[in-house]
Amino acid sequence: MKVVLFCGGLGMRLREFSENIPKPMVPIGHRPIVWNLMKFYSHYGHKDFIICLGHNAHVIKQYFLKYDECLTNDFVLEGGKPHLTKTDIHDWKITFADTGLKSNIGMRLKAVEKYLDDLGPDDMFMANYADGLSDVPLDEMLEFFMKSGKTACFLCVQPQQSFHYVRLNDDGTVHSIQDTTNTGLTVNGGFFIFKKRIYEYIQDGEELVHEPFERLIAENELVAYRYDGFWKCMDTFKDKQAFDELNASGECPWQVWREKV
Repeated sequence: MKVVLFCGGLGMRLREFSENIPKPMVPIGHRPIVWNLMKFYSHYGHKDFIICLGHNAHVIKQYFLKYDECLTNDFVLEGGKPHLTKTDIHDWKITFADTGLKSNIGMRLKAVEKYLDDLGPDDMFMANYADGLSDVPLDEMLEFFMKSGKTACFLCVQPQQSFHYVRLNDDGTVHSIQDTTNTGLTVNGGFFIFKKRIYEYIQDGEELVHEPFERLIAENELVAYRYDGFWKCMDTFKDKQAFDELNASGECPWQVWREKV
């Protein structure tokens, strides 16, 4: 199944890490976050990627054009030449698509519609924000969506940041105050599955989860797959540090492709 990755945003809140690296290219260990996401999808057999490019697109292109498999694979050095014992991306297909510097997610999805003409009999594709990782059982999420018969599905998760959710009475007195993690509130986790007819709900210039999703809701065509396991996005430099700490400890739940020792 094809996977659309939205990699064109500016990543303003990560500029304290770097102004020159697109957010999907911010590294976790030896590899960028988008590579970790692609490895996750490829683990489930989905290896046909469409990357929606924008800000600093050349960085993403150059990374894959000069991809060094030796960084994350065992190899034998003989006669000064490395011989890999296994490879990462030899069977991946990656389409690099310019979708504009200032485009929103809906506009980027519209821009790659031409690359989704050959979806096959299931008429479905996946999409992702490319800055969040999870160990969600993708096969189960896909089965849930197929059984629903709906047009669109997204991953629904608990918020990773802690805020206080406040309810007020009409006179301004506080009715209740709770930590967001204890309210049952959930957020969009950025993992999507769509049928091709999603394009019937998107008009030019619209943000994906605003007007198009409202139309889907009105027609009862949108479902959410709730998951309470690991999910984390890299939105700020603090998030980057948290990912680095997980990687250093060897506790990387999203790396479902790793052999269990």
